[in-house]
Amino acid sequence: ALAEVAEEARSMKELRDYLHSGIAAKIPHTRLNGHPEKRLPNTLNIGFKYLEGESILLNLDMEGIAVSTGSACTSGTLEPSHVLTGMGIDAADAQGSVRFSLGRDNTKEDMDYVLTVLPPIIQRLRDMSPLYEKGK
Repeated sequence: ALAEVAEEARSMKELRDYLHSGIAAKIPHTRLNGHPEKRLPNTLNIGFKYLEGESILLNLDMEGIAVSTGSACTSGTLEPSHVLTGMGIDAADAQGSVRFSLGRDNTKEDMDYVLTVLPPIIQRLRDMSPLYEKGK
């Protein structure tokens, strides 16, 4: 494992950046939570304005995609992540964040699947959101 750590980190970073670019291109009102470069190669934490992360999580779960809400520090709680709020992200936006954690078995095809499934989920949830109507 130690001999392969650099190559795996590079591979996961490519997948993470591919996923982030695809989300940013296909879904308006998103925000990268974290530094654009100085972050773990396997983790993408992204906020979807006007939505609750739990709704996104449940919809993705029904499509076979596992994500978490907020940061790893607050996984399993409905409170906004103190890490995200400490970064200056307001509580409402922190609540609309999801964390994608990639592993050695993830592929570009997995990312393409997320990029196919996620945009209609976000749009459907936003269509039901009174916050989205006010913020547009």
